[in-house]
Amino acid sequence: MQPKTKKTKSQDTKPAVKGGVQKAGWAKAASKTPKASVWEKKTRNFGIGGDIQPPRDLTRFTKWPRYVVMQRKKRVLQQRLTVPPALNQFTKTLDANTAANLFKLLKEYRPEDKAQKKARLLKTAEGADAAAKPVVIKHGINHVTKLIEDKKATLVVIAHDVDPIELVLYLPALCRKQDIPYCFVKGKARLGQLVHQKTATAVALTSVKEKDRQAFAQLITVVRSQYNSRYDEMRRQWGESVLGLKSKAIIARKEKAKAQEMKDKLRYQ
Repeated sequence: MQPKTKKTKSQDTKPAVKGGVQKAGWAKAASKTPKASVWEKKTRNFGIGGDIQPPRDLTRFTKWPRYVVMQRKKRVLQQRLTVPPALNQFTKTLDANTAANLFKLLKEYRPEDKAQKKARLLKTAEGADAAAKPVVIKHGINHVTKLIEDKKATLVVIAHDVDPIELVLYLPALCRKQDIPYCFVKGKARLGQLVHQKTATAVALTSVKEKDRQAFAQLITVVRSQYNSRYDEMRRQWGESVLGLKSKAIIARKEKAKAQEMKDKLRYQ
């Protein structure tokens, strides 16, 4: 048997009680009634180290890449400034129906990809009947410019969002001088898909198949009426600027003050 040891003051766990105060506290704790609901209310604390913050739109607080910031600033600046006619003409793109018919026609004249070209050249090298070179759309700004200068192009399609715009700024005037129909379409990426590229500044058609001559003639009529015939008109048409929300609010407040001033003057006359 182990010998009994005396409890020291530090080992004694029961606190000292004076006048029965501790007993009264225990009785008070024991007399608490149970809650009506088994679920306890836990109020959220959104402070530091508390619950997860509620979802918010953090667009204004996002640090965007520099190229995105520059794109957006450039777009806003173009809206705020009065655009000269040479640049404003690129906003006059074909309507949706005409553009759909145009791209439907151009898709039939997509150039060969690498595999198709390799197979055609291989057949020619093997001594088989040499297949005629297919009629396709021409791309590349230098190539298109050369076709226009030689009057070999029958239709020129220019993208409206080329950057820098100076790459295609001279094409409308050159097409009008050479009497070649031209038009603007939305999206350099759409033109790029036609020629197996990411983007394309302009494409040109030199000829079409016999079955597509009627549809092509209708497109040429529409394009000439919208662009070639209206070249002098578009050359003098400036683009209107679009004011921001703050500027519109200031102008509206000034107009309201002027209207109130005129109303007061009429009242005292």
